[in-house]
Amino acid sequence: VQLQASGGGLVRPGSSLRLSCSASGFDLDGYAIGWFRQAPGKEREGLASISTSDGSTYYADFLKGRFTISRDNAKNTVYLMMDNLKPEDTAVYHCAADVSLRKIRLGARVNEYDYYGQGTLVTVSS
Repeated sequence: VQLQASGGGLVRPGSSLRLSCSASGFDLDGYAIGWFRQAPGKEREGLASISTSDGSTYYADFLKGRFTISRDNAKNTVYLMMDNLKPEDTAVYHCAADVSLRKIRLGARVNEYDYYGQGTLVTVSS
């Protein structure tokens, strides 16, 4: 049973990248999902979340519409589409799953989530 983020890589500023958050051993459709990132020397920050009930989404204000979260329950995967990437987006990106949307949106310690996935590194550099 695990949650895994994938799809990271090295891209140039202005590029797009789609990250995937995939579950094995359990169904994601019963969980709210959040994407987080942590850059070297910085605090972890919440980026986006999606509910399980009506698929409603929430984004951190600082993203200014550049990122889009979506879910495909048939593929047991949640995506984070990132457009117009900037060097300051360089970080390790993680996803978390929890039955509590409130916990996903307000944040919690890593070990407090039902599932917290291995991260994927995104590097934005020219």
